[in-house]
Amino acid sequence: MALMTAQEYIESLRKLNTRVYMFGEKIENWVDHPMIRPSINCVAMTYALAQDPQYADLMTVKSSLTGHTINRFTHLHQSTEDLMNKVKMQRLLGQKTASCFQRCVGMDAFNSVFSTTFEIDEKYGTHYHENFKKFLTYVQDNDLTVDGAMTDPKGDRSKAPHDQADPDMYVHVVERRPDGIVVCGAKCHQTGSINSHWHIFMPTISMGEADKDWAVSFACPTDAEGMYMIYGRQSCDTRKLEEDASIDVGNAKFGGQEALVVLDHVFIPNEYIFLNGEYEFAGMIVERFAGYHRQSYGGCKVGVGDTLIGAAALAAEYNGVEKASAVKDKLIEMTHLNETLFCCGIACSAQGFKTKAGNYQIDLLLANVCKQNVTRFPYEIVRLAEDIAGGLMVTMPSQKDFNSDTVVGRNGETIGDICNKFFVAREGVSTENRQRIMRFIENLCLGAAAVGYRTESMHGAGSPQAQRIMIARQGNIQGKKQLAKDIAGIV
Repeated sequence: MALMTAQEYIESLRKLNTRVYMFGEKIENWVDHPMIRPSINCVAMTYALAQDPQYADLMTVKSSLTGHTINRFTHLHQSTEDLMNKVKMQRLLGQKTASCFQRCVGMDAFNSVFSTTFEIDEKYGTHYHENFKKFLTYVQDNDLTVDGAMTDPKGDRSKAPHDQADPDMYVHVVERRPDGIVVCGAKCHQTGSINSHWHIFMPTISMGEADKDWAVSFACPTDAEGMYMIYGRQSCDTRKLEEDASIDVGNAKFGGQEALVVLDHVFIPNEYIFLNGEYEFAGMIVERFAGYHRQSYGGCKVGVGDTLIGAAALAAEYNGVEKASAVKDKLIEMTHLNETLFCCGIACSAQGFKTKAGNYQIDLLLANVCKQNVTRFPYEIVRLAEDIAGGLMVTMPSQKDFNSDTVVGRNGETIGDICNKFFVAREGVSTENRQRIMRFIENLCLGAAAVGYRTESMHGAGSPQAQRIMIARQGNIQGKKQLAKDIAGIV
């Protein structure tokens, strides 16, 4: 099958029997739901750009499995150039959507599961690697979107999976059959889950022998029997349900998506199982996936940051202060921080290496440094954008007020007349354009897009302490001590 178009992707979702719940009710036509559709548009952009010759080198690549041209989001990285192109592609999509385009988790799952299954088979003589290659070939040939599901609810985080009062706090095997397994549990904060054709489930922590039933990885269609999603709230999300609120939404076309994914006795055939009790490899999948996904943030968050810097510069221009030295300096600092994040994403890619399975993995230390910076720099970029924009971004009347014909003035002025009079921008700039840029900044800094930019920068791909643990492991302090000893003459 050829690469799907954006419209073909959207229509393919309609063919699924995905169970989606929101506000306590089942959503029958979730593809066209105003709160969900912007996130679908984001994924659709990954298909649209792959059809554009201008972006072919970034968005498409030759499959290492079939030799066919495929979307890079379904690719196994074959070189450090591939790793760098991944980051550049993610920056491009962040620039085009100013939001989360959701296919990164699947791409990162592909590469981590591919290399890990090879090493499991090497030790135990299992067939997980062949299972995975067949599955990924199917995904590539059909240009599917696959969600990478790692984060379990965890329950009491002081206890291992087998010690939990409720075993469903981590996804686990409840029954083993000759033809497959039955699993229960849930994955939370799942980016793009509703918009995906399939899911790959992975462990979320390293495990011991007592956790064998929780050491499981597999692929599952999104509309499998016993699987359903509960849609997550976002700040200002119900603005998307209001009439005449396209400006108030801030980014009316694009948006992110998170959900709680529940597995209620879901059957997984043997051919879709990639880990089943080999507990000592759970940590390997986690570490590799986390590394790839922390690399990803050096691209996607930078692209979104580009749009926020541009919006802040426009706000300054509309307010008539673009020549002020303080404003110029703030924009310089925002750019410096944003490009530093990009440097980290490129650096961990350039320092990548070939795994036993043949695909390329990033430098884990630098990937964790990248994500550690992402937990900090976007917050400062947001602070500076809010500083430049001013308080109007959070105090401005609604779009309905600006359009209102209700008479309030003694000379017959309407509410709309008053709002447009007193919130006018500099000469030559329409009040509506000022509205639009203020709401766009609000959306990125505080609204629904902040879930995929500011807050996700903190917690996505692991909260800050997770990176610090990996930096401690990868930092080679003993080697650095020896360097000092050698130079200082200490035996």
